[in-house]
Amino acid sequence: MGIVVNLDVVMAKRKIGLTELANQVDITLANLSILKNNKAKAVRFSTLEAICNALDCQPGDILEFVPDDMEQEKPESGSGQ
Repeated sequence: MGIVVNLDVVMAKRKIGLTELANQVDITLANLSILKNNKAKAVRFSTLEAICNALDCQPGDILEFVPDDMEQEKPESGSGQ
């Protein structure tokens, strides 16, 4: 899975909406939504810094590493041999 963005969780804890955070961070609503919905391929450190400043949190509160576990995700072979 890789890096998971938990921005929605931190926003909920801080009781702040997408529009309000976008205004505070000076990022478009569309780009913040992409980040919040875990669809972003990258994030600038300046954006991450602004988000952390606005939400009074650490980058680790927003970003989480979830290792790929390919063995558990692979379906078992049903060849019947």
